[in-house]
Amino acid sequence: MRMLDGKVAIITGASSGIGKAAAKLFAAHGASVVLVARRDAALASAVDEIEAQGGRALAVVGDVTEAGTHDKAVAAARATFGGVDVAFNNAGSVGTMGPLAEIEPRQWAEVLASNLTAAFLGTRAQIPAMIEQGGGTLVFTSSFVGNSVGLPGMGPYGAAKAGLMGLVRGITADYAAAGIRANALLPGGTATDMAGDAAQREWAAGLHAMKRIARPEEIAQAALFLASDMSSFVTGSALWADGGNAAVKL
Repeated sequence: MRMLDGKVAIITGASSGIGKAAAKLFAAHGASVVLVARRDAALASAVDEIEAQGGRALAVVGDVTEAGTHDKAVAAARATFGGVDVAFNNAGSVGTMGPLAEIEPRQWAEVLASNLTAAFLGTRAQIPAMIEQGGGTLVFTSSFVGNSVGLPGMGPYGAAKAGLMGLVRGITADYAAAGIRANALLPGGTATDMAGDAAQREWAAGLHAMKRIARPEEIAQAALFLASDMSSFVTGSALWADGGNAAVKL
């Protein structure tokens, strides 16, 4: 069964990791996908991979911390594919790490911009387009960091990812009656570029009850559930895909 037949999905941070895995999976389930990220060549490669498998995709190159990038993505989705049904606001970055009292205000602002403000800017562009066609679905990549645990040196990142839960609830309060669903996906450690080297990944695996970190494709499957009609009565919620991190304190 294809879960997104006839849908149009915008995916940010789509040039690698969870975003790219989600773009390929959503396309395999029938969605036309708009891939957004800064890296032109990597985006073009992702589009080629999707089209080689018979999917429909286009790339929008831009910085998600700029409102114009999201406006451009929505305009491209509407012009090429006819609308916007799903937005997976996935882009983010760890940013500068260190004890909070040693973080400069500029560094704090950069982390919030890439993880939280970018999600707001995406929402601001996406919701009006969804309302015009009767509704839509928003998914945000949060994290176990800042929600179930705090990790040394990751205070700004944790604060930003926790803030996404407030954004999700605010969208639900404002727009659920208009047919907009909004949910957060909370991955555990995942084997992406952000996971670091082999030693860092091994350390992260120890934080999870399953004693491993996720493959990007596993997190993409959880995103697919939230994006699809399988979750039609789920909104304002958090879906933990964290290998048992929140359930078992280690």
